[in-house]
Amino acid sequence: MKRLFDLVMALQALIVFLVPAVLVALAVLLTSKGPIIYWSDRVGRYNKIFKMPKFRTMQIGTPTVATHLMVDNKRFLTRVGSFLRKSSLDELPQLWSIIAGDMSFVGPRPALFNQDDLIKLRAEKGVHNLIPGLTGWAQINGRDELPVPDKVELDVEYMERQSFWFDIYIIWSTFVKVVSRDGVAH
Repeated sequence: MKRLFDLVMALQALIVFLVPAVLVALAVLLTSKGPIIYWSDRVGRYNKIFKMPKFRTMQIGTPTVATHLMVDNKRFLTRVGSFLRKSSLDELPQLWSIIAGDMSFVGPRPALFNQDDLIKLRAEKGVHNLIPGLTGWAQINGRDELPVPDKVELDVEYMERQSFWFDIYIIWSTFVKVVSRDGVAH
């Protein structure tokens, strides 16, 4: 049922967000050099690497590290990068990952390929068996501000509590967080 929900919602979201996605793509194209989409190597279910698309918010040549590990990440942002991140519009291309089955709407956020501490701890706790999500329980309880062990404990809690209605609650809470820009790192 979760996969069907993901497919139906992703296809509907593609229709709803088509015009904003085109406008974002134009903004990225016109304000910085490089590709419109950045394909990030991410860790998916069973720790398999997949390519996750995002609208590019960083300059070409930016180090590939998690936002919370980057020193002065603002200097690497494109002219529209900060806005895209705060509004989460940079995440729109991940609808493709949901349609492809690499991601779900709700699950642990996919780790970067080089976030060894997060990958290891998730594997120890069994979280690596879940399909990563566009949003998740940890996302609405701290997002970029959470230390890795706290994030993984929230991922474990999600794993133990997951249900259709819990996913709906997380999606709604994500919407509220995005609108209020709560817990967003630049």
